[in-house]
Amino acid sequence: MDAHIKKVYVPMTETGFYILLCLQAPNHGYGVVQKVKELTNGDIVLAPGTMYGSLSKMEKDGLIRFLGEEEKRKTYAITPLGREVLSMEQKRIERLYRNMKEMS
Repeated sequence: MDAHIKKVYVPMTETGFYILLCLQAPNHGYGVVQKVKELTNGDIVLAPGTMYGSLSKMEKDGLIRFLGEEEKRKTYAITPLGREVLSMEQKRIERLYRNMKEMS
């Protein structure tokens, strides 16, 4: 992983985290928005501008790839680089949680 990717994506924004998490199975933007809403019990609702801007940037950076378009919905999936970034973020979150528990 190059330094640019690490600098931009670690630590991740909640938007970036949820996009990669939801694209472990191919999905389109609206599907990701719905899944995030479901996972967070409506606490996080990704706005279309944020969602599509993030998808575009992540595709350009190689974290996700475009699979195809059906009925004006573009489908994406996470790439190996995206999985690596998501794994790094998971480890970071686990460390934060572990440290919090140790200090409680």
